[in-house]
Amino acid sequence: MDPLGNVPVFNAVLSKLERRRRSLVMVRELLIALVILLAFLLAGNSILGFLGLTQPSLSIAGGILLFIISLRMIFPAQTGDDDSEYEDPFIVPLAVPLIAGPSTIAVLLLLSSNQPGQILEWSVALFIAWLGSTLLLVASPYLLSVIGNRGTRALVRLMGMILVILATQMLLDGIRAFIATL
Repeated sequence: MDPLGNVPVFNAVLSKLERRRRSLVMVRELLIALVILLAFLLAGNSILGFLGLTQPSLSIAGGILLFIISLRMIFPAQTGDDDSEYEDPFIVPLAVPLIAGPSTIAVLLLLSSNQPGQILEWSVALFIAWLGSTLLLVASPYLLSVIGNRGTRALVRLMGMILVILATQMLLDGIRAFIATL
């Protein structure tokens, strides 16, 4: 779930919202991510089979989406748009792919298919990991206020660079897995 890596991303995406609205959107997105992750843990293989999706397609799509998001972090748009027209994000990119990303979903699919008798244990572990991520992300505006605006911008760009690398690896893994199935 990478809550430390997601701190600057969440705060950059939600930076145009007032503090109270930002917290509500963050909690909403985290709850949506939890529901999605639980759904994949409990019924993921069935969902993918019904839709005809493969794990490589999830990795490739997630890599492309994460790459676009990371480029926007590194090179933020300098527009004079009115902030009042800004709409808060819904599901993408915060809930999916940042919290409920392809790698997290892949792990849950692997666990549920390899050890179906331990679904309760995996569900508890998922909830504990999600709760830790939630606490860190909800407290993150206070943590970022300590480093200031310049430090936050630098951290966002640094995390953007790291996300470019992660996105590229995710894309390459998906392509490799796809080629292996040919």
